[in-house]
Amino acid sequence: MHYDTTYRVSYGDTDQMGVVYYGNYLEFFERARTEMLRSAGLPYAELERRGWFLMVIEAHCRYHAPAHYDDLLTFRSGVAEVSRVKIKIVTQVLRDGVLLAEGYVILGSVDRDRRIARLDPEFVDICRRFTLEEKE
Repeated sequence: MHYDTTYRVSYGDTDQMGVVYYGNYLEFFERARTEMLRSAGLPYAELERRGWFLMVIEAHCRYHAPAHYDDLLTFRSGVAEVSRVKIKIVTQVLRDGVLLAEGYVILGSVDRDRRIARLDPEFVDICRRFTLEEKE
């Protein structure tokens, strides 16, 4: 299963050539995963309140076509892998069903002291709701 959310490109998202600046796609990935978790009733603020912290330990993005100012984008996200201490979330950025960019982030779980910690079982269960099927 995946989770979709939409976002309208603002002028500040674009570069001098009128396209979305490449670095903003990682921010888009963050927006997508934050909204995915919020939809499951677990916003990041609640994660942190409970002492669960997720740090990006790897990020990747592949660009296929540009997005422009005022485009309505769809961010499609899902969980590709979950282990005891990390999670891989993949995201596609689409405009009218056309793939513009795709990538992933791998998040490592740490405690309040920033030491590696096991993912909480409740969090893992929530993430499994968004586990991608092989065909996606």
